[in-house]
Amino acid sequence: QVQLVESGGGLVQPGGSLRLSCAASGSIRNIYAMGWYRRPPGKQRELVATITSRGITNYADSVKGRFTISGDNAKNTVYLQMNSLKPEDTAVYYCNAVVRTGDYWGQGTQVTVSS
Repeated sequence: QVQLVESGGGLVQPGGSLRLSCAASGSIRNIYAMGWYRRPPGKQRELVATITSRGITNYADSVKGRFTISGDNAKNTVYLQMNSLKPEDTAVYYCNAVVRTGDYWGQGTQVTVSS
């Protein structure tokens, strides 16, 4: 079992920045990749960014150059630095952890980009 707790969401103006955190606990040795997904209002959940245990990253085209995913193994935490935020980035952001037998999800954190 892996438990994920997200934090760092909130309301920000267009062009602003936020940093999301996802703290993992439990059977963290089984995790081989983590990521961030989001569900915009009225839409399906979509990939934002992922990072493997070896540090290989992948980004959705819509966030490339603006968002950065990183991990701190000592703190068992993954971060999503979001810069140059746009109204279309408004969504509930979810942390995901992948293990051999499946994956786990956090409860989600709301990010609202609005003036």
